[in-house]
Amino acid sequence: MSRPDSASCNLKNLIILSLCQALFFSGRTLTFFAAALVAIAMLGDNLIFATAPVTAMLVGTSVATLPASFLMRSWGRQWGFACGSIIGFSGALIAAQAVAMDNFAIFNFGIFLSGIYGGFAQQYRFAAAEVAPAHLKEKNVSIVIAMSVLGAFVGPETALIAKDWIAGTAFQGTFYVLAGFYALSAVIILFVQIPKLTEDEIKDSGRPLREIMKSPTFIIAVIAALFGYVVMNFLMVVTPLTMETLKTVVFTHENIKLVIQWHVVGMFLPGFVTGHLIKKFGVVRIIASGAAILLASVLVALHGMSFTHFLISLILLGVGWNFTFTGGTLLVTEVHSPAERAKVQGTNDFLLFTGLAISSLMAGSVYHYLGWAWVNYAMLPAILVILFSALWLRSLRRKEQAAMRATAQ
Repeated sequence: MSRPDSASCNLKNLIILSLCQALFFSGRTLTFFAAALVAIAMLGDNLIFATAPVTAMLVGTSVATLPASFLMRSWGRQWGFACGSIIGFSGALIAAQAVAMDNFAIFNFGIFLSGIYGGFAQQYRFAAAEVAPAHLKEKNVSIVIAMSVLGAFVGPETALIAKDWIAGTAFQGTFYVLAGFYALSAVIILFVQIPKLTEDEIKDSGRPLREIMKSPTFIIAVIAALFGYVVMNFLMVVTPLTMETLKTVVFTHENIKLVIQWHVVGMFLPGFVTGHLIKKFGVVRIIASGAAILLASVLVALHGMSFTHFLISLILLGVGWNFTFTGGTLLVTEVHSPAERAKVQGTNDFLLFTGLAISSLMAGSVYHYLGWAWVNYAMLPAILVILFSALWLRSLRRKEQAAMRATAQ
């Protein structure tokens, strides 16, 4: 597979992939925000399954990751992304109709289908690395991820703006907007230029997946991205529930929207410099720094339950996620050849979103039975695993470098 060499071609592809990423994450934040409120309205006081819609979305993403990777291997990135967008569009329409029917089961099914698009859309960041010249790979990946910052404002804002578009059915219009986001993505991606694998690369399956998964780099890549995402998702999905149902303090939907918005800003705004930081300080240090920031987020959350505490904690949560997720993404690109790309990237994202789906469902139960404080305490072991795994990889790489110097002498 050859990369487009011209700067103009790389810029065009980067813009298209960034726009699609922005639309995807606008839909994602819209869903996180609106689905929790729809669930509360449908379920009443029994909030055990209040995170079920978010879980359904993540399950959809999880089950789609491997098929999406192999479909793109055969069809190419362009048509794979378009196919995923159309499935997401269909799911959003079903979710909108389910809101009108007040049917929680059908609503979850629609969100599940829209989540399938996520299995395709998660590949935007890998596509950005594939079309970039070698010296711009880190920059391309971090910019595409960073463009999701638009979702911080577009998603929650449109969720509230469209909430009452359909008289008597709150949030039905919101999910029609979600369908519009995904339909637009399907059109825009048709203009991208991503070369398909050559015949030889398609025939060559590369090393066995089991061999690749034994690589310390792959192991740490999965740990950094998975555990960082689990911590972020666990706390993020419960935050709107906590603020909406808290008895001691009354928060408005505007308060909840602002916390989610600034959380997403924290997730993606650092992406404009994360690539530069990784080049300067190394990916391992950035992952370890991300773990430290996640720890700070938990400590702030445990210190109080005012609007300021929620706001600062969620911003830190976003920044910590950005460092661990971007670092993990770049580590994944180090361990595979073009022929191995589909199975390695697909396996990485399958593990990632399976873990997210499980954690999302657990989050609602932990909050219902144990409360907000234990939601935060439960994340401490995961944060420590990220930190110590990063230190382990740093130690291994130092030993490798020392061995290479000794051999050279």
